[in-house]
Amino acid sequence: MNVDLSAAADFTAAHARVLDRRRFQLLLGDADPGAVLAALDAYRNLDGGYGWGLEADLRSPESQPGGALHAFEVFEDLAPTTSPQAVALCDWLASVSLPDGGLPLALPVASVAGCAPWWARADATVSSLQITAVVTATAQRVAAHDLAIAAHPWLARATHYCLAAIETIGDAPHALELAFAVQFLDAVHETHPEAAALLDRLAKHIPASGLVHVQGGTDEEMMRPLDFAPTPDRPVRALFTPEAISAELGRLAEQQQDDGGWAVDFASFSPAAALEWRGHMTVQAVSILQRNLRI
Repeated sequence: MNVDLSAAADFTAAHARVLDRRRFQLLLGDADPGAVLAALDAYRNLDGGYGWGLEADLRSPESQPGGALHAFEVFEDLAPTTSPQAVALCDWLASVSLPDGGLPLALPVASVAGCAPWWARADATVSSLQITAVVTATAQRVAAHDLAIAAHPWLARATHYCLAAIETIGDAPHALELAFAVQFLDAVHETHPEAAALLDRLAKHIPASGLVHVQGGTDEEMMRPLDFAPTPDRPVRALFTPEAISAELGRLAEQQQDDGGWAVDFASFSPAAALEWRGHMTVQAVSILQRNLRI
């Protein structure tokens, strides 16, 4: 399995956002957490949330749940370093949560330029399991090393919402909702005993191949085993055979492009977003391969 880290570094230098360049350096042990946080600050608003295209297909400046997801990804990268900005982000999430504890898919968008239609047209009055589950799952992984996040009231409310919503999930969940609900249950497996039974229930929606087509996406857009279970030695790995995971890791390594970066299988909604997603995916691919001892 040949991954060219030098070529990946060249790709990020040529095409990726400063944030993803700093995150890539952190993976290689060449960046300090302060530099990564400084890059993340460019997307931060005074309310404690994140916007400004941190979610690449939502380029409007106001703080959004999608921006919170990607900020928590960075806070997870920095473990064991913690940041008071993560607590401020929880405060902001508490301020925009709906009465049931869930988050809307998106808040009203001030400028739709370069925004995917599902963000621009989202109903801000209805909780979305899809976005709440993935934001909360990532926050729970941050909470594993940040006690202030673990104790934050927003996280408890959002977790309760997700458990209740997954309990009533329908017979044909959207692929993204399914993947993010599985990620959430994996993240709370040790702290919430009911997660194991719920994970078993969701497993029936995942075929043996681990491939679930994303409705409304491109023909090639799939949730794959590593989208459900990117990290070894986690409960969700039991949903897939070792052979399936090994094959997916080999496939991921082989998807490095001639320019050194990785591509995504979904459509982007601006030329800038297309490159930004590739930078984000390059960091993600190298991180997954590292965690699985393939680099």
